[in-house]
Amino acid sequence: MGSEREIKSPAIKMQATVKHWLEEGVIDIFLGYKMTDGHPLPHGFVREHLQELETLVDSPFRYPLEKFAARLITSHPDLKIGILARDCNRRALNVLATFNQLPLEQVKTIDLSCCPSPLKTHGDCSYLQPQPSGPYKIQAGIDNAMALSQIEALDAGERLARWMHELQKCIKCYGCRNICPVCFCADCSLEHDVLVTPGALPPEIPIFHLVRAVHMAGRCVDCGLCEDACPMHIPLRLLYRKVNEIVDGLFDYTAGSRTDQPPLNMLGDKVVLEPRPIEAGES
Repeated sequence: MGSEREIKSPAIKMQATVKHWLEEGVIDIFLGYKMTDGHPLPHGFVREHLQELETLVDSPFRYPLEKFAARLITSHPDLKIGILARDCNRRALNVLATFNQLPLEQVKTIDLSCCPSPLKTHGDCSYLQPQPSGPYKIQAGIDNAMALSQIEALDAGERLARWMHELQKCIKCYGCRNICPVCFCADCSLEHDVLVTPGALPPEIPIFHLVRAVHMAGRCVDCGLCEDACPMHIPLRLLYRKVNEIVDGLFDYTAGSRTDQPPLNMLGDKVVLEPRPIEAGES
């Protein structure tokens, strides 16, 4: 009975699949999580060290594995990569493929379910609830668990004051940008001294976060890693959800849902996708 349980174990099945892929040359490296000193950390498993697969695990903690994959492809264009993927990872892979950062034909995934569940206490998925906010944040700022409709129901003055309360907490650590799986620009606008004064803390508010929000329009896959990385608990997902809502409303485009060109990509002066007409009564 014990051996049967082991065979049925998801971890054992995952390890066996990855071992087969590596031995048969289906992939050259598998990006997953290795148990190291009691902590699951990102790791690249290769056929030269198959014994390490015994430490391959699923992790409740998340890293942008697809971003690591894109960087590997940059230096090793012919590399065949396996990756442990949740729904958000799949969306990010589609975005990276759209922007020619990662060829999907060189990527093979082991998919993990991350469906909504009351057994999950922290929202590590775009469908789950974030950590609860404190009373002062709810009173003076913006609760990360609020819906966009709740924020937009506030009058413009209060809405601005609440967003400024949140954004002025920023310490410009670049954690949101660095962990974002779809941030890949070699030359980042957030480091241009014309837009953001170098060495100044806090950064100019709200320009720092507005610049990033514009870049997330039609690109953000709502994985939530930015909020997980933010030490100041700024409701970044709500900001990016708003710009994505605008893109979706105008162009019927949801980031990561497909691999055709996003509407804000331009070739010369031609927009790839045409905006839908705004109906009477819409604003």
